[in-house]
Amino acid sequence: MTLTRHAKHYTLIGGVQWIVDWGVLVGLTHLGMGVVPGNVAGRIAGALLGYWLNGKVTFAGDEHEIGPNQLRRYITMWLATTVISTWSLGAIDHWAGLKWAWLAKPAVEAVLGVVGFVLSRHWVYRK
Repeated sequence: MTLTRHAKHYTLIGGVQWIVDWGVLVGLTHLGMGVVPGNVAGRIAGALLGYWLNGKVTFAGDEHEIGPNQLRRYITMWLATTVISTWSLGAIDHWAGLKWAWLAKPAVEAVLGVVGFVLSRHWVYRK
């Protein structure tokens, strides 16, 4: 599989994940939930979709697979990026307010998405 194909599919699937993630965060915080639990809930919703789609579509091939080892790696990566995302949005909410946290989420997740792509391609989904 080529880097271009992987990047294209990862970006498309990541966009769908981001819409789900951001929508859950905005919806839950609009209803009164705090940014920290709302962000974790959003990231869980996006992760459930993304793990499967990226494993079956983006990184499908001879060098990659979905299995228990890949799931453990994915969870490890997800936990680390969720801590970074949640801390960042919590700090933005604290210092600038909820609406700035809503607006900052796409930028925070874009940076983490690049990290996630590299880790997914070279570590998470590898056999």
